[in-house]
Amino acid sequence: MKEFELKYGCNPNQKPARIYMKDGSELPVQVLNGRPGYINFLDAFNAWQLVKELKEATGLPSAASFKHVSPAGAAVGLPLSETDRKMYFVEGEGDLSPIACAYIRARGADRLCSYGDWAALSDVCDADTARYLKGEVSDGIIAPGYTEEALEILRTKKKGNYNVVQIDPAYVPAQQECKDVFGVTFAQGHNDSKIDESLLENIVTDNRELPESAKIDMIVALITLKYTQSNSVCYVKDGQAIGVGAGQQSRIHCTRLAGQKADNWYLRQHPKVLGLQFVDGIRRPDRDNAIDIYTSDEYEDVLADGVWQQTFKVKPEVLTLEEKKAWIATQSGVTVGSDAFFPFGDNVERARKSGVQYIAEPGGSIRDDHVIATANKYGITMAFTGLRLFHH
Repeated sequence: MKEFELKYGCNPNQKPARIYMKDGSELPVQVLNGRPGYINFLDAFNAWQLVKELKEATGLPSAASFKHVSPAGAAVGLPLSETDRKMYFVEGEGDLSPIACAYIRARGADRLCSYGDWAALSDVCDADTARYLKGEVSDGIIAPGYTEEALEILRTKKKGNYNVVQIDPAYVPAQQECKDVFGVTFAQGHNDSKIDESLLENIVTDNRELPESAKIDMIVALITLKYTQSNSVCYVKDGQAIGVGAGQQSRIHCTRLAGQKADNWYLRQHPKVLGLQFVDGIRRPDRDNAIDIYTSDEYEDVLADGVWQQTFKVKPEVLTLEEKKAWIATQSGVTVGSDAFFPFGDNVERARKSGVQYIAEPGGSIRDDHVIATANKYGITMAFTGLRLFHH
């Protein structure tokens, strides 16, 4: 296939639209089901690069959940804990494959933002992953291959219209990439910067302790940021992005946004949240929305008389502000990455409130000394990578 005609571009009025290779060669993808659109392919190609690099860097099956050309979540295929299974509602699923665990954890970073996502897998999609995806609201998936059973399951999704794309894992893009904006062509070298443990050797803080688990988390953060619309900050724990702040003009706003998402992820592990008793047959999106509202300042919207009965079997107790603060204060072992330097120590101050103990950022600010001093104040380990990761 040398060309694929799209329904329209970013918006319905942007026609005609297509994807093709400028040199006239074959596209590196096959559409096995559905009819992906312009934004679908933007998500698919960015997401594929992320999971491919993450697998190469860690050796672990990797997955991502993309929305509007930024990851809502990304993760490596570590086993799900009992708490994970409760959080992601897969308690009765038995043993799950590593690639299924990777996607479940990737989508679990921010289930609201993953609503209608594009899924990406570093490994062949198996039946475990396909069965999980079938129950989620998702626009499509890209993977290097599919088992027959997985493909059969996915082809029943969305009344047979679910987008399934297979990519050639051996495909290497051209060294120069171009795009047109306002009729002007931009050209630059492809960002082939390699992210691995060698970037983490320049530890600039008094605390130089950096366990292997934190190194993996730093790599997850940095590779996630490489494919996140800038400015961006990413919080990671146990090989899973738990908060991504994308596209903010101010660095501190990225840190706050991603930190709030990390806090929300952790609040979903609160005993009151895990103990919520939902009505039978509730749809996953309705359940996820209810949890989001319940843990927010707008909790009365789901707990009011005459309203809570639509969602819960038993009226939940309020999760108070004091309880939320106390719970978030117990979070620890979190890593944060930034796609460019922290200009002020306020980013470190905000990050440590969400349990951050490890930081990876490029360095290079005229206030690096202040940022380092702030990290030292809290015993945080910080590595300067020297690598900026802007993505637009």
